[in-house]
Amino acid sequence: MLRKYFSIPLLLILFVIANTGFAQNETELFERLKNIPGLEIKAIEPQDHFTEAYEIMVEQPLDHRNPNGIKFKQQVFLSHTDFAKPVVMNNDGYGINNNRTYELADIIKSNQLYIEHRYFQESTPDTDNWKYMTTKQAADDLYRIVLIFKEVYPDSKFVSSGISKGGQTSIFFKYYHPDAVDVWVPYVAPLNFTREDPRIYQHLKTVGTKECRDKIVAFQKAMLVNREAIIPMMKEYAEEKGYTYKMGWDVAYEFAVLEYSFSFWQWHKDKDCETIPSPDSTPEELFAYFKERGEMSYVSDKDQEGNAPFMYQAYTELGYYGYELEDFKGLLVGCNGDVVSSDILFEGADKLEFNYELMPKINRFIQEEGNNFLYIYGELDTWSATKVEPGDKTNAVRMIKKGGSHRTRIRSFEGEELEKIYATLENWLDLKIER
Repeated sequence: MLRKYFSIPLLLILFVIANTGFAQNETELFERLKNIPGLEIKAIEPQDHFTEAYEIMVEQPLDHRNPNGIKFKQQVFLSHTDFAKPVVMNNDGYGINNNRTYELADIIKSNQLYIEHRYFQESTPDTDNWKYMTTKQAADDLYRIVLIFKEVYPDSKFVSSGISKGGQTSIFFKYYHPDAVDVWVPYVAPLNFTREDPRIYQHLKTVGTKECRDKIVAFQKAMLVNREAIIPMMKEYAEEKGYTYKMGWDVAYEFAVLEYSFSFWQWHKDKDCETIPSPDSTPEELFAYFKERGEMSYVSDKDQEGNAPFMYQAYTELGYYGYELEDFKGLLVGCNGDVVSSDILFEGADKLEFNYELMPKINRFIQEEGNNFLYIYGELDTWSATKVEPGDKTNAVRMIKKGGSHRTRIRSFEGEELEKIYATLENWLDLKIER
């Protein structure tokens, strides 16, 4: 058993059981859960291969260094199948709206914990103080959850997994609590070394084919050249969608256009270049394509307000990216210089101090002690520019899907590559995966 460095307060347990028409409180799982202090439990309908499911609010210290101080409740969904099976912890990294089955739990037919990140949605502390939105505090949240659920599943192996920022959360969890679980499976998780990592720029200059990269830049230039005709369309569309832009229309428009190249390679493939309008397209044709890409939403006040906890982390610990302007000289009004920082997307970002020592430390740790890591990446994904380099001192396995995007998952692989992934999981988890 892991050493407990905190004590769970002996609070009155509140059980909120949904009126679902089935006697969840008579199951062995429910009996185990109700004996753990400090949980709010609500039965929900199980999905897929699961037989029981619960929404659970776990009481957490805002500051784990002060466990008797301010508390908040963190949302966790538990989906159960068998006490003898592993438990896959899916660390979302953001907010979660409802329960769902993640790929890894489905592949190994395990139990699943689906965990919301602190400062998002239902797991937001009642405070305006952002200083506890750190990788360490989030890792301590996960560690406390592991200790709680090891009481429920004492004989199970535990897996920490997550996608993108959730994958980063798993990496950081390993760094702060290296023995907390048995296996770590981060998907498409970047490891940025600086506030705005320049490896992103190099990736965008070399990813895919030159023909596709040139077509993307030509489209961006056409958007900027035709700005006077397109911005009124953008305003009309924004009013329809409820988008507002405190940064002003010129800056919002330019940031949306600059974001396009990052977004394209994050989510698309070379073949999608065929759909990009030619630079001599009409403004209407350019905008009809552009408004479907999502960048206008991304730079809107509403999206940036929802992303604020992430952006705070990005500009204090996680790192992010800016935009190189060399290809767009003379076409910009609101953005100037060789590189424009994306810190305009988070109010007060210019006043935040970035920890330049943390990520290199984590990188050294996982290269030297990062055992039982299975990393999943897509080759073309812009975030793969800052992918983990596991080194040769551990048993870590890194799989990169050729032509893959940020949507790359285990089942994106085929043949020998997929077999290698399955064999790795079977070895580390001592189980058999159905082919």
